[in-house]
Amino acid sequence: MAQLNPYDAKDHPFELRHEVKRLNGRLDQIADMLEKSEFKDILENYTNPKKRVISNFMAGMSRGLGLSIGTFVVLGLLGWLLSLFVDLPMVGDYIKNLQDYIQSQP
Repeated sequence: MAQLNPYDAKDHPFELRHEVKRLNGRLDQIADMLEKSEFKDILENYTNPKKRVISNFMAGMSRGLGLSIGTFVVLGLLGWLLSLFVDLPMVGDYIKNLQDYIQSQP
């Protein structure tokens, strides 16, 4: 007893064409998604150790520089904000002593 193939082209030509069109459309979508995600560039980056080292080094330098500049800005703003409170009765004395200590350091 021979098994019948439910997708024999002679028996179901329209269904097969429709299925092939649907699968081709899906493959095109997958190809477009892979192109948009720059999958090839990602693979090249992770298979080439020199590129990966340079990329990670530059990322670390950028983060370190950003952290340093950010800390400088925040501390500068904090110092400026504290200098506005020097004239307050109780808090002002403490801030004035702190400013004098900072300026006395070589």
